[in-house]
Amino acid sequence: MDLFQVIVLAVIQGITEFLPVSSHAHLIVAPMLFGWKDPGLTFDIALHAGTLAAVLLFFFRDWLQVIAQGFGVSYGSDPQLKQNRMLLWYLVVGSIPAGIVGFIFKEQAEEWKNPYVIGAMMIGIGLLMWLAERAAWTKKNMATITFPDSAIIGAAQALAVVPGVSRSGVTIAAGLFRGIDRPASARFSFLLATPVIAGAAASAAHHVMKQGGLPAEMKVPFAVGIAVSAAVGIVSIAFLLRFLQRRTLLAFIYYRLIFGIIVIALAFFRRPPG
Repeated sequence: MDLFQVIVLAVIQGITEFLPVSSHAHLIVAPMLFGWKDPGLTFDIALHAGTLAAVLLFFFRDWLQVIAQGFGVSYGSDPQLKQNRMLLWYLVVGSIPAGIVGFIFKEQAEEWKNPYVIGAMMIGIGLLMWLAERAAWTKKNMATITFPDSAIIGAAQALAVVPGVSRSGVTIAAGLFRGIDRPASARFSFLLATPVIAGAAASAAHHVMKQGGLPAEMKVPFAVGIAVSAAVGIVSIAFLLRFLQRRTLLAFIYYRLIFGIIVIALAFFRRPPG
């Protein structure tokens, strides 16, 4: 891989992993548009490792407080987290559906990487986000998230195995349906994504190690991919949390609808004759 391709894909991952627009879709479509070969599983590990670093660094204090309180230790100063001492176990429960679905449908998910599925999911989840905005009653924050909230949001996160869904998009929408305000829905979404991203990176790394480890020619792209996706990811998280304090998901909904239509149209008009 040349350095330009590495940086472009890492920037795309850092932005789209956390914005509700589907990183999976963009990382499939971008190489198609540029005529690049599939970067492969090794580089995918770098991208996941970078976004995992981003979410861990950004929410480091949150995780320390959540873990400590989950084991009965008083720690941290965030007032909302302090009121919800069961949050760690809610996050554990919410992570289970994605782990199960990812394990069962890992191979099938590779078959879903086609423009029609991506476009349909971009549009479908965009419409779901629109309905969530219409239905939002936003009475809850991080202090009042419950076991049913985490179970439902976790089940929604499992849908992200399908390209084009967007983990943050579907979980934020589920949070809005449950009456959780936008900033808290996004914050809970990012915390909930942490174990899933870590699991995906660990699974891919294990597979690469079984194949003989990191190839020498991938060492520089691997390091650059981690660094760039992590840096961009931190900025992306900060942007979305601040954005949702004052604005709705409408801009992302419009983007998803337009992107989905374009992907389907390109696939239709570029299909082989006959």
